Amino acid sequence: MEKLVWLLVFTIGYWSYCIFWGIKGARQTKTASDYFIAGRGIGLWVFVLAATATSFSGWTFVGHPGTIYNVGLPYAFASFYAITIPFTGVMFLKRQWLLGKRFGYVTPGEMFSDYYRTDAMRFLTVIVALVFSVPYLGIQLKASGLLFNRLTSGTPLEGTFIHSVEGGAIMLSIVVFIYVASGGLRSVAYVDCAQCILLALGIVILGFIALDLVGGWAAFKGGLAALAQTKPDMVAIPTRPESSSFLERAGTLFFDSAGGPWTCLMILTYMFALMGIQSAPAFSMWAFANKDPKPFPWQQVFASSLIIGGIMFFFTAFQGLGVRLLDDGLIPGTQALNLPASDYLVPYLIDTLATSFPFLLGLLAVCALAAMQSTGAAYMSTASGIITRDLYRHFFNREASHAAQVLVGRISVAIVVTMALLVGLASGDLLVLLGGLAVSYGFQMWPALLGICYIRFFTPRGIVYGLVAGLLAVTFTYITELGGLIGIGRYPLTLHSAGWGIIFNLGIATLVSLFTQPRDDESRSHRNRYHDFLKEYTGLPEDKKHWKTPIWVLTIVWFLCAIGPFAILGNETDPALWSFGIPSLWIWQIAWWIIGCIMMYLLAFKLEMSTVPEREIESLSQEE
Repeated sequence: MEKLVWLLVFTIGYWSYCIFWGIKGARQTKTASDYFIAGRGIGLWVFVLAATATSFSGWTFVGHPGTIYNVGLPYAFASFYAITIPFTGVMFLKRQWLLGKRFGYVTPGEMFSDYYRTDAMRFLTVIVALVFSVPYLGIQLKASGLLFNRLTSGTPLEGTFIHSVEGGAIMLSIVVFIYVASGGLRSVAYVDCAQCILLALGIVILGFIALDLVGGWAAFKGGLAALAQTKPDMVAIPTRPESSSFLERAGTLFFDSAGGPWTCLMILTYMFALMGIQSAPAFSMWAFANKDPKPFPWQQVFASSLIIGGIMFFFTAFQGLGVRLLDDGLIPGTQALNLPASDYLVPYLIDTLATSFPFLLGLLAVCALAAMQSTGAAYMSTASGIITRDLYRHFFNREASHAAQVLVGRISVAIVVTMALLVGLASGDLLVLLGGLAVSYGFQMWPALLGICYIRFFTPRGIVYGLVAGLLAVTFTYITELGGLIGIGRYPLTLHSAGWGIIFNLGIATLVSLFTQPRDDESRSHRNRYHDFLKEYTGLPEDKKHWKTPIWVLTIVWFLCAIGPFAILGNETDPALWSFGIPSLWIWQIAWWIIGCIMMYLLAFKLEMSTVPEREIESLSQEE
C-alpha cells in the first residue's frame, strides 16, 4: 500500500505542475506567435533544458538501457546520439533562427515554400511533421501505459482500468492535451525544464541502483570478465549476419539483403535517423521561438554532448550490462532474474525500491513519465502550429485572426493526440516500425535545410523530387520488412533505412538540380537574397578562419572512428588485454565521446556556428 501511496503522490504532484503551466501559458497567449512559438521569447536556460528534454525521449530512459541489456556494447554505440542529435542543431538552428527573425517565419513550411517558391515543399513539410509526430507521441503514450501497469502490479489498483496499459496511456494523453492545448509551446517549454532534470536524475539513480545490485564496481568488472570467459560466443567478433556478440562490434558491412546486426555502417546510418530529430520540422519551430541564438551552443555542447552523453555512456551502460549479468547469474550470491523482455529492465530496477525506499520508487516513476512526456508534448505543439499555419491559414483563411489561429491550433492538438493514442495502442511491432519510420523521415529534411542554409546549387524541383525519393526509399525498406516482400528486409546490406533514404534523396536532388538551374536573373536574385543575408551574419572573422580546415577534418575523422567503419578497431576479445578491467569497446566509446565533446565545442564556439551574431537583425515582417 505504501508503494501505491508514494506513486500517486509523486504522479499527481507532477501532473499538477504540468497543468499549472498550461493555465499560465494560456493567460500569456495573445497572438498566434505567442501560442505557436512562445512569442519568440524563449530564454537561455529554458531552451537549454527544454530542447534537451525534447531531444532525448522515453527511449533514452527505458528503451536504451533495455537494448544494451539485450544486445550489449555493439548497441551502446547508439549513446553517441547525445552528440549526433545536437550536431544537426549546430548545422542548422542558428541559421534558421536568423531566417525566422528576418522574415517572420513561424513554421518551417513557410520558410521552405518561401525560399523554394513552391507549395509542394509546404505539403511535404506537413506530411513529415505529422508522420514524425503521431507515431513518436504514440510510442511515448504506450510506454507510459506499460510502465504504470508494471509499477502498480501488486497494489489495490491491479485489475482496474487505471492499471491497464490502455488506462495509463489515456491518463497521460489527457494531461498532455490539457497543458499543450492551453498554453502552446510556452507551456511545453517550461514543463520540459523540469522534465529534463527528472530524466537525467532518474537515469543516474537507476545506474547506481544497478551497480549496487551487482555488488559494486569491482563485482561489476568481475562479472564482465566472467561473461567473456564462460560464454566466449558472446564476445567473439561476428562474421555473419545471423551471428551476434555482446561485447564486440560486428564487421563493417554484411552483404545480406535482409540486413543484419550492428555493423559499423549500420550504426552510422542508424545515427542518420537520430540526426533527423533536430532536422524534423518541430525543431525548426524551436529555433524560431528563441529570443536569440545564445542558448544554442550551451545546449548542444554542454547539456547534450557532455552531460547527457556522460550519463548515457556510463549510467545507461551500468543498467543494461549490470542487469544482464544478474539475468545470466554471473554475479556470485545472486540468482538469475530471467526477465521476460528487455522493456522490463527499468520497471524491475524501480520496483527493487518498493520495500526499502518506496518514496524513491515514486520519484523514479515520475522521472520515467517525464522522459516519455517531454518529447511527445513538443511534437504535439509544433504539429498543431504547422497544421494551422500551413494548411488552415494558407489555403482556407489567409485573413484568419490570431484568436482563430489559436482555436484551430487547439483543435489540432486534440486531433494529433487522438491519432497518436490510436497508433500507440496498436500492435507493438507496428508501433516500433512507425517509430523508426518517423525519425528516418525527419532526416530526409537535411537536403532541404542544406539548400536554404548553405548550398545555392539546389533547385526547387531538385529538392522536391529528392525529398519524395528519400521518403519513398525509407518507406519501401520498412514495408518490405513488414510484408516480407521480394526478400528485402528493413536494413539491406546492414544499412539503416535512413541511410538508403538519404542516398536516393541527395542523389536525385543533385541530379535534378544539375538540369534545372534557373536561367533568369530574378530567380537567381531570389536565391541569393537568402544566402547573402546568411553570409553577412555568419561570416567567420579573419583571425578564426585558420580553424576551419582542421576542425572539419576532425569532424570527418570523428564520424569515421566513433560511429563509422573504423569503430571496429575498438574490439578486443581477450579480457586480459582490457584496459581498466572493462571491455576495450567500451573504452573506445568513452574516448571518442570525449573527443566528440571537444569537436562540438570547436564547431559551436570556434567556428561560431551557434553563437550570437554581433549585429542586430532587422525584421522585415510585421504580421505573425
